[in-house]
Amino acid sequence: MDIACFADLLSAAKAQQEPQRLLFVFVAAELPEDATGAEQQRHADGEGGSLRPVLCVDKLPAEVADFAGLREESERTGLRWDLVFSAGLSGRGGHAPGSDEAEQPLKMMVGAIEAGSIGNFIAFDRSGQAVSFF
Repeated sequence: MDIACFADLLSAAKAQQEPQRLLFVFVAAELPEDATGAEQQRHADGEGGSLRPVLCVDKLPAEVADFAGLREESERTGLRWDLVFSAGLSGRGGHAPGSDEAEQPLKMMVGAIEAGSIGNFIAFDRSGQAVSFF
């Protein structure tokens, strides 16, 4: 299934054979202080920069009605973010993973994003549209 928006992610998670827990890492796009003029321009155009994780959370698909609700919940933290990366954690035997089981995968996800290894995740912009990186 192609995932073009957040609603597609929720549909895909609910359609899996085993129950899922969704992992979310919210990131801020930043530039180093010594960024060149060209790097600053690319960043202003929504390209380039580095991604700094600022918030992470895990949810069952049933706990997320839509992207607007997830965005609203994240905004109550007061933390600024530009993108949210997501991944699914599959359950076993008809049972979804618990939050305690999501802790280590979330830490690994944060580490992968910090290292620039984002290929295994789906990113969404602040409007809930999937973002592709080239």
